Amino acid sequence: MAEQVPDWRPTATLEALRQRAELLARLRRYFAGQEVLEVETPLLSAAGIPDPHIPSFITMPGPDGETSRYLNTSPEFAMKRLLAAGVGPIFQVCKAFRRGEQGRYHNPEFTLLEWYRPGFDHLRLMDEVDVLVRQLAEGFRPLGCSERLSYRSCFQQYLEIDPLNADVSALKSCARAQGLGEVAGLSDADKDTWLDLLMGHCIQPHLGKKGPTFVYDYPASQAALARIRPGEPPVAERFELFIDGIELANGFHELQDAHEQRARFEADLVRRQVEKLEPVALDERLLKALEAGLPACAGVALGLDRLQLMLTGRVRIQDTLAFSYECG
Repeated sequence: MAEQVPDWRPTATLEALRQRAELLARLRRYFAGQEVLEVETPLLSAAGIPDPHIPSFITMPGPDGETSRYLNTSPEFAMKRLLAAGVGPIFQVCKAFRRGEQGRYHNPEFTLLEWYRPGFDHLRLMDEVDVLVRQLAEGFRPLGCSERLSYRSCFQQYLEIDPLNADVSALKSCARAQGLGEVAGLSDADKDTWLDLLMGHCIQPHLGKKGPTFVYDYPASQAALARIRPGEPPVAERFELFIDGIELANGFHELQDAHEQRARFEADLVRRQVEKLEPVALDERLLKALEAGLPACAGVALGLDRLQLMLTGRVRIQDTLAFSYECG
């Protein structure tokens, strides 16, 4: 019988810790060479993220009347306030937190690299993500040629269906044809839920097998904080990066319109109420920053733990962490 490892021991090996240190050194050298400023923003916030699909950790109120705070799921809101204040291109390496996310590729506490480029759109930012990931991969893993696919072309290629124009009935039929059947709890699901199901089960596993794959121009209903480009139909100017079927990065051509952003946040609050989720306070400071003027820019969040996992051939995300969530 294998000897049980004492629970005080690190989750990662010394080799993995050295690999992380090297990745951090490389990315900082890259951004220094590009004159992108490294910043730090608070991990605790008075406002939460209203997206019902991203659950936050919330602190307990203090005995002296201290109010509850949210552990950031991303530094995005605070970094946009810096952009509106005129700091120029910025990046940050920080911890982020998402409640309930635990598994081979998930840890409730994880490390993000997030950066913003004034004057870029999502297409130009994809170019930079590709350059940076290749520099980080040197000596760890060879990467094949990058591929770019629109969200629409992904569905047409792998499922022969147009995701932007198909209705819920057509998506249900497509799911059944793929052997998914009537998934428990999805009988009354909306279109985006069915799209996410098909993307996750039928398309994503094929992405990034030969080299980094960028999927861009998502349905307008999945815009979040991205711009929507008018058209027939309109699309959200955002992208995701995949390697070996795993999502590594999520980027936006950032929405600048404060009124539109407030409307999206309020729609999220309504969905939270319908789904009986706890209410969250909107980030009014972010909305004021947008009103003051966010420069035209693109931004992206890249999961460093997952990237290290993919580049170094480790089995699970916990193998890249000094101490996993269970051992903290």
